[in-house]
Amino acid sequence: MPKSADKTPEHTPLMKQFFAAKAEHPDVLLFFRMGDFYELFYDDARKAARLLDITLTQRGSSGGAPIPMAGVPHHSAESYLARLVALGESVAICEQIGDPAASKGLVERKVVRIITPGTVTDEALLNERRDTLLLAVARGKERYGLAWADLAAGRFMVNEVASEDALEAELARLEPAETLVADEEGWPAFVLERGGLRRRAPWLFDADSGRRQLLRFFKLHDLSGFGIDDKPLSIAAAAALLGYVEETQKQRLPHLSSIAVESGDGAIAMNAATRRHLELDTRVDGDTRHTLLGVLDSTVTPMGGRLLRRWLHRPLRERAPLRLRHQAVETLIESGAGDDLREQFRALGDLERILSRIALRSARPRDLSTLRDGLGLLPAVRERLQALDAPRLSALVEELGQHDDHAALLASAIVEQPPVLARDGGVFAEGHDAELDELRRLSENADQFLVDLETREREATGIPTLKVGYNRVHGYYLEISKAQAGKAPTHYTRRQTLTNAERYITEELKTFEDKVLSARERALARERLLYEQLLDALNERLPQLKTCAAALSELDVLAGLAERAQVLDWSRPELTDEPKLCIERGRHPVVEAVREDPFEPNDLILDDSADGNGRRMLVITGPNMGGKSTYMRQNALIVLLAHIGSFVPAARAQIGPIDRILTRIGAGDDLARGQSTFMVEMSETSYILHHATDRSLVLMDEIGRGTSTYDGLALAEACARHLAANNRAWTLFATHYFELTALAEDNGIANVHLDAVEHHDKVHGDRLVFMHAVKDGPANRSFGLQVAALAGLPRAVVQQAKARLAELEQRGHDAPTPAPMVPDTLDAPRQASLFSAPSAAMEALAGLDPDELTPKQALEALYRLKQLQRE
Repeated sequence: MPKSADKTPEHTPLMKQFFAAKAEHPDVLLFFRMGDFYELFYDDARKAARLLDITLTQRGSSGGAPIPMAGVPHHSAESYLARLVALGESVAICEQIGDPAASKGLVERKVVRIITPGTVTDEALLNERRDTLLLAVARGKERYGLAWADLAAGRFMVNEVASEDALEAELARLEPAETLVADEEGWPAFVLERGGLRRRAPWLFDADSGRRQLLRFFKLHDLSGFGIDDKPLSIAAAAALLGYVEETQKQRLPHLSSIAVESGDGAIAMNAATRRHLELDTRVDGDTRHTLLGVLDSTVTPMGGRLLRRWLHRPLRERAPLRLRHQAVETLIESGAGDDLREQFRALGDLERILSRIALRSARPRDLSTLRDGLGLLPAVRERLQALDAPRLSALVEELGQHDDHAALLASAIVEQPPVLARDGGVFAEGHDAELDELRRLSENADQFLVDLETREREATGIPTLKVGYNRVHGYYLEISKAQAGKAPTHYTRRQTLTNAERYITEELKTFEDKVLSARERALARERLLYEQLLDALNERLPQLKTCAAALSELDVLAGLAERAQVLDWSRPELTDEPKLCIERGRHPVVEAVREDPFEPNDLILDDSADGNGRRMLVITGPNMGGKSTYMRQNALIVLLAHIGSFVPAARAQIGPIDRILTRIGAGDDLARGQSTFMVEMSETSYILHHATDRSLVLMDEIGRGTSTYDGLALAEACARHLAANNRAWTLFATHYFELTALAEDNGIANVHLDAVEHHDKVHGDRLVFMHAVKDGPANRSFGLQVAALAGLPRAVVQQAKARLAELEQRGHDAPTPAPMVPDTLDAPRQASLFSAPSAAMEALAGLDPDELTPKQALEALYRLKQLQRE
């Protein structure tokens, strides 16, 4: 880029203006307003041309060099901004703030807003069914403070976590679009690898100055009302976030009216691996349809869909609100009110985000008409719910509030179908404002006035050829031919002389001209004033309107859960205070939804029986593809659904207190962090062993698969014993090691297996049929070769494997039965350890060169090696 404007006076005035704006925002793209286009220059133009696939041109020069340029039309800028934001880019909008008509020389320009991935509020730039969050993280010695805001919805939250693991879990839950951290060393890799990471000056994360900043912003004397006085890291993160928002938005933020603390103790903990394994809203391949949210979400409004996603990622531990939600869903089903609500909500719109745009004064006319229609629905919604006997529904009716005055104001003010933009006029209905009506009549009735004036003047002057005209230079005039000019009355004032005619003006026509020519501009100005006044009136009751929108969101979610329960044949779960996990005829909600064949339901019984026959761990065996992983996941999803307030896919479910859901399922490496498949497996297993409690639900699938047989078996058995004896978690432990079925001899551990049947058919040969039914006891064989055949391995390979298997099995029958663990007798075959030091015998052997030894020397060396081996 050319040198800055202060060192190159030969730059044009326009480019000096650009360089001044760019110098203040060097790290973002600058949309520089020029007439009907936003232009980008130099490196910004090159980058935008590449990202947006727009034309890069060179027009003119400045400072002695050509100017690379790329531009987008002002009227369609939103679509380009949406693409840039989706790519993680930030854009500074530099607008013309002066009036081009009144400006002498160059129009003044100023950056009025910086659009970043985490601060977008425009409808066109947002995913309507997913929160767009800005997150700030402050780091202490052993803790992290988090603050996150959803500017599009006006939510501001904080939390503190005590470890890197907890921080990673929160980042996986929140999935922020943009993350702010101090520009310093020592951040974990999972933070630095996030998209939308912004490094900020460390002093912006200072707790003391942050406290003063928050007090000033919220106009408070202390922060005790928010409950964060004793959370300095949360204060530091909140202040850093707020400073960034003020810096980018460059305006007041009245919709951020408070800070709420979201305690981790109130939710069932799930780390990043668990969320990934359970595929709550996204599969590994990126698919969002065949996920739990894809099956569960039948909400009508976007704000309801976002709330359901938040519930799904933060299942509650506290039983009281969950029982109220279950009761509300049951009441909506039994009364039929759920279907009525869903039908009414189809006209509701996204009131939550509309209210935020009203607060930011960026709401468009159609936002106001949507709010008008939404408020107009409240009386019918309130009437339908008031008669129902469900405490949560009654509370939500109260939270809807009374907004009749605002509904009436919007109904009388806004036309039925307003224009897209307020600047085009035509927003306000006739009769709302007398002055606006008069200005509109002047503009609309101008033609008739001129016809009437022309008729009257012809009659008064006796000049039949007199006519009324208009041009942009001279305005309105009365035109008389040269031959008739002598008949012009004395009160006519000459305005223009032409070759064949004279043009005049009268006082009446001049007065009319002043009114008409300014009527449209004055009408638009009047509409702008009325629009601002309407936003002021709505902002006066913004907190009550936000509460109303939140209540409508929850009603939408509850009605959606009622619809799912009816359509999918789900039942109300029973949340008990006794430690147990008993599910009758449970089904996997996603697998059942996508498969055509009927789903085979299965039971789960885990409890602490007083007679000593309790079961805290199930060792699950059976063939691959038999349904072990499906069975484990379905029970975890049933528990999760119960803890968001949903009904569950089971005939009956009794669920005791749960504090965590922890999973180790599937195999995959993490090449970016240099971790093999086995290292990922062990890292996830380690996390579970360190965090599981006697109230945790643990899913362990095929532990030890990533290493050799003996290592894997030893690790799997040790992990299972530790979970049963030390963690005492509710555990589903699927394994291909049949040796682990011996664990059922210990108290609290039982064997179950997934059934499969092998059919012998003369036409098709041996065929394996998976029954997908869970039965007590261990499996009697693995069916590995049959599964390989189903996968399409060549028949010759399968036959060769069968022959080899028969040979191995015969050896096993002929040989003594080996111990289940690694043998420790001297004569038994040992598995070499990867990390063991070489023995003296091996070192001596390595030093021998057989080609240099005589027969006698070779025999002596052999005796020496034998002696070293015995030692």
